[in-house]
Amino acid sequence: MLEQEVREAITAGERALGSLRQAQNDLASARGFGIADMLGGGLIIGLLKHSRLNDASAHMEAARNDLRRFQKELKDVSVYTELHLNIGDFLTFADFFFDGLIADYMVQSRIADARSQVDQAISHVEHILTDLRRI
Repeated sequence: MLEQEVREAITAGERALGSLRQAQNDLASARGFGIADMLGGGLIIGLLKHSRLNDASAHMEAARNDLRRFQKELKDVSVYTELHLNIGDFLTFADFFFDGLIADYMVQSRIADARSQVDQAISHVEHILTDLRRI
């Protein structure tokens, strides 16, 4: 029984990790285009930046859903172990992302904040997956 629960938790964690890494890549790309845009990159650069921001937003939403599923699967395992995932902090990172984007420097600041939260989430999920694989 425990083996099955652990396998399900690992699968859910790997899925969450994949979504988080996609968001991480999109945010890195958006950051690069954002810097170019601030330096006078023009219409095409601006469009590319916003395309990457849209991609990042979609992947962050997927990550949020995947993290909820991972948390649910971990509850099944935590009957036997002390592994827990508190995703309260991570659930908010997509909520604020596109609220009132006004200036390029504000966009860069929000990209940096989102990248930091995604990086923290990746680190936390990787740590839990390492612990799950030891069970």
